[in-house]
Order: sequence, then structure tokens, then C-alpha cells
Amino acid sequence: MTQDELKTLVGQAALQYVTPDTVVGVGTGSTVDKFIDALAASGIRIAGAVSSSSRSTERMKALGIPVLDAAEVDALQVYIDGADEIDGRGYMVKGGGAALTREKIVADLARTFVCIADESKLVDALGKFPLPVEVIPMAAAQIARRFHAMGAEATLRAGCVTDNGCHILDVKGLRITDPAAFEADVNQWPGVVTVGVFARNKASVCLLGTGQGVRTLTF
Repeated sequence: MTQDELKTLVGQAALQYVTPDTVVGVGTGSTVDKFIDALAASGIRIAGAVSSSSRSTERMKALGIPVLDAAEVDALQVYIDGADEIDGRGYMVKGGGAALTREKIVADLARTFVCIADESKLVDALGKFPLPVEVIPMAAAQIARRFHAMGAEATLRAGCVTDNGCHILDVKGLRITDPAAFEADVNQWPGVVTVGVFARNKASVCLLGTGQGVRTLTF
């Protein structure tokens, strides 16, 4: 199967976690696009969706899925999103699409985080994918120096301005063996909006697209 076919497979598999007449949290990215398309085609009636990005909002509205503001919702039963990396404990790296802060906000509303990904995203330890960090623009150079002192290389993502008006640093050369401690530490650095390690808001379930079909991992 192609990577696109695997994304379609897990996007459709995620429909089993959607309860009719509830509000669903919806993430961002090419795999989530497949879920949005599957949801629109399924005929499942939902009360609405809370979106983590302008991209997903526009796609859902175009397909007739009502989108609600996060401020209108007290809690979500489920949040469905992709990942750039996920390990065997459900910890993830996210932010390749620059929506990491809003993704964390929506994920924090949800009781269950369902990660949808193809098998190439499963890793032994986080860090092979460049770690996205959303930063206040004036702090970018200062934060890059802090990563350099750790033996890593932080590069400003060219031409990228997030939905929050901030910038993204992509950090290479990390091996994140304690994601919870790493996330808590970097989030304290002045000028960091959020780091793309999802440990506090880790996955509850991962639907992994493989050549043999969808593999379900529970954490």
C-alpha cells in the first residue's frame, strides 16, 4: 500500500471512535484530512467539531461539518489527530504542520486522544523527526542558543507564521528518552509558546496503518 492509502485506511478506522450527536475534536495534517473526508461521507451526525487549525476548519466547513469555537465547549469525548512521531508509550512529536499549540489546547479538552498515523511514524525514541517549537519571534535566537548548548541544532522555519502569529524552530539532533520531563522543562523557557512533545496530552490509542491493515495500539 502507498502511504496515501495507509492514511485513508486509518482515517476511516477512526470513525469508530465518533459518537453521534457529540462534539468531536479534530486535528491537523494530511492524515486528518482523510478522517475529515471519511466523516463527511459517513453520514454520522455530530453536534459539531472543534478544530485545531484554519486548514481543518476550512476543509470541514466546505464539507458541511459545523465547526465550534473551543471556548464554547467544556469537554470533548474524543480528539482525533495525527503525529510526526509516536513511541511505544503513546508519547508523540507533533507540529510539522505548525499547529502544535492549538492542537494541545484541543487535546487538553478531550477525554480520549486517538492518534492516526502510518507505520513509518512509530519510533523507539522521539527525536528523529525535527522537533517543532513555537516561539515568540523576539525570543527565537535566544531559544536556538539554548538548544545549541544541549548539542542540538535549531533552525527557524522559513516563511512560517503560525495561526497565533508566532514562529517555529525545528530542532535536530535530539533523542528524547523522558518526554514528560523534556516537555515540562522546555515549556518553561521564556519565549516558548509550546514545544511539540505531547507527553502530558499523549495518545490514548494509536491507529497505525500497516501493509496488513490497521494495527491498534492502546496506552
